[in-house]
Amino acid sequence: MNLEQRFQLIKRNTQEIVTEGELKNLLKQKKKPSVYLGWSITGRPHIGYYVPVLKLADFLKAGFKVKLLLADIHGALDNTPWNVLEQRFQHYKNTIMLMFKSIGADIKEFEIVKGSDFQLEKEYILDFFKLATYTSINDARRAGSEVVKFGDNPKLSGLMYPLMQALDEEYLGVDIQYGGIDQRKILMFARENLGKLGYKPRIEVMTPLISGLIGKKMSASDPKSKIDLLDTPEEVINKVQGAYCPEGIAEDNGILAFLKYVIMTLKKDINQLFIVERPEKFGGKLTFGTYEAVEQAFISKKLHPLDLKNAVAKEINNLLEPLQKQKDKLEKIAKLGYG
Repeated sequence: MNLEQRFQLIKRNTQEIVTEGELKNLLKQKKKPSVYLGWSITGRPHIGYYVPVLKLADFLKAGFKVKLLLADIHGALDNTPWNVLEQRFQHYKNTIMLMFKSIGADIKEFEIVKGSDFQLEKEYILDFFKLATYTSINDARRAGSEVVKFGDNPKLSGLMYPLMQALDEEYLGVDIQYGGIDQRKILMFARENLGKLGYKPRIEVMTPLISGLIGKKMSASDPKSKIDLLDTPEEVINKVQGAYCPEGIAEDNGILAFLKYVIMTLKKDINQLFIVERPEKFGGKLTFGTYEAVEQAFISKKLHPLDLKNAVAKEINNLLEPLQKQKDKLEKIAKLGYG
């Protein structure tokens, strides 16, 4: 894979890269660059997490060392009870590894890092205090506003969150931080402030947030908006059947969004078609090689929402099969962390 191919692989399905020029220079200059994604272990992982898992797989294919930070202390700062942090960490760790298995990713250069394993070290804490002396309350709150649940009576812990996320770039020793577009303010805070401690700014890569099943951002805190990774095949089918998917409308359509960013991305990589099974009396089977073709057929009302939903539900259940095989074990851990 040449430099341009590696660049395009990293860029696909992203919303913003700060900056593309820096990314190209990194690919030219460093044989084995590194990237990290941080997840605060708050709500239960859902199928929307496949978007970042696929992007991390792209980084792996492009020759990167990939680190996934499971941020237990960040979870506590964002209102996760301290006494369930370990159980939630274990749930994330186990399910994420199975997600990578389900997409067939090569994970030789993939590593899961626990936040508290390095964020309690003396040097890290001292840098946190230093950064706090350079950061106003307004700047910290603005940086975390799209991510941290401040509420009407915000806690001090929420203001600490973006400072720690900035420091994670340095202490994980990475060249790139990757996150969802909702993380943009925190990522820009890191770029603007790490230099005050004598550290270099990192490249920031962001992917879009996909719509949930009810026509808004997929959320772990809203069960109606998402499919849990441990939902049964029947639950998946029922949730997909009840999803917001008005005929001919692609905007805020979570079914089409998941198809675009996950299913069709996977199928493109293995040269496989997306198949919609229909009775002969309704026109028979449809096959699609690109997402654009599916969307066009849907907008022009040649593809009915029910047929699309049936096909997508089947694909989701195929994807979740490795997790279903370990459902009992995973649910025991999840119940300890989430009740």
